[in-house]
Amino acid sequence: MGQRGFDRFKVAAALCLPGLLLVTCDAPAHDRSAPPRGEARARPAKVPRPPVVERRAWRADETAVREKPLYTGPVQAVFVHHTLHSNKYDCGKDAPAMLRSMERHHINRMGWADLGYNFVVDRCGTIYEGRAGGVDRAVKGAHTIGFNERSVGIAALGHFEKGETVPAPMLRALATVAAWKLKPGADPEGRTRLVSSNDGSRHPEGTPVEVNVISGHRDEFDTTCPGDALYEALPRLREETARMRHGRTPVGPAGARGSR
Repeated sequence: MGQRGFDRFKVAAALCLPGLLLVTCDAPAHDRSAPPRGEARARPAKVPRPPVVERRAWRADETAVREKPLYTGPVQAVFVHHTLHSNKYDCGKDAPAMLRSMERHHINRMGWADLGYNFVVDRCGTIYEGRAGGVDRAVKGAHTIGFNERSVGIAALGHFEKGETVPAPMLRALATVAAWKLKPGADPEGRTRLVSSNDGSRHPEGTPVEVNVISGHRDEFDTTCPGDALYEALPRLREETARMRHGRTPVGPAGARGSR
């Protein structure tokens, strides 16, 4: 079955296996509605591309990829995830193998074309290219059922349920990707309008939905992802992303927003 066939696959809840968070791919309809007022007021910004570890560097298996990339419109929203891996890993030594494991699982077990997330960040703040298609382009991922178009999915490598700490470098990396990938005019602390493409989301297919420009996976799907600790850090993530896009000075010591 092709990628578009799996786009209509419905699930009742996010599926988890040890060490992995599984999400489902979908294909939202294009949003032709006017942006919410908060989005329209945002000042355009162009954030330079951060250092990204590309697929060839973490040795993604390109021969396993089933279909060519699909591309969507400008990125209006960011969906934040966690992968449910153990947080006790060596960034340089272990993270590439963890990505290869996710790629194999998403392709071989879930039946997707490629790794679901557009980007993955580790606890040391390293940013990895996820789904193939070009980091500078709006590649359609498989991360948030109903809302994979005009969005980017970023996964935090680790487990961030209640009681865990979100490392400051990881939070900065999440903000860096969000600030870079969001289209000019998007307000990281505001809301935007998308259209659900799948009844498996929290909203029936075809429903226009206002979402936070930076949302957690759980906001639009029945799941605990990205974990309570990371979800509670989203206000700080939005603030940091807005600072990067608008050149505001950080409040407090560098990295102070990374955990509570």
